[in-house]
Parts: sequence; C-alpha cells; structure tokens
Amino acid sequence: MKKYIFIVNAIELLKQLVMGKRIEGVLYMDSNTGGITFKAYNRNKDKHPKDVMVRKTPYGWVKQSMLRIKRFTSVPIDMCPSEKMQVLDHENALAKEAMLECELASVISKL
Repeated sequence: MKKYIFIVNAIELLKQLVMGKRIEGVLYMDSNTGGITFKAYNRNKDKHPKDVMVRKTPYGWVKQSMLRIKRFTSVPIDMCPSEKMQVLDHENALAKEAMLECELASVISKL
C-alpha cells in the first residue's frame, strides 16, 4: 500500500537535505486534502544580540540589553536576616555604581 506525503516548501527542504542537515517538523493529516502532510519547523536563530555583562558582583551580576539594565542577586539562606539586608543594600549600591559607569562610558565614547 502506497501513501503519498505532501511536503510544504519542498524546494527549501530539499536544499537543506542536500547540504546534509536534518529537518525537524510535524507530520499530520491535513483536514482539507485528507492526505498526510509534512511541515518543517522554522528553526531560525535569535537575531538580537546577547546581554552585555556590565559588572559581576559578589552575589550576582548587572547586565545591559538593548532596552534594559538587568540586575540579579542571590543571597544564601543560612545568613542571618541583618546580614541579608546588608548584602542586598551593598549589591544595590554596586548595581547603581555599575549603571553610572556604563552611562559615563557611553557618553565618553560618543565624544
């Protein structure tokens, strides 16, 4: 018994197969034609740049993306609450300094 499989974008799929790449996709019964259809997944890499590390702090980091300044802090549980608050305040001060340094560097580079 022969079964025919309809392939969406067959020419582009064949180009990738000739280059030796694997094709991931979905095989399903098409409700319109009633036949088996293969549709390849669109696996494009991200086009936006990765976040840039501005400063690494003792308990986290500060990074800059295209639109935002990001800060991460992770404090151990076994510290007493007063130490945790001091660490968080210190991390916040370091993040503010890093943000100022980043702004100054961008202003200087524009000159």
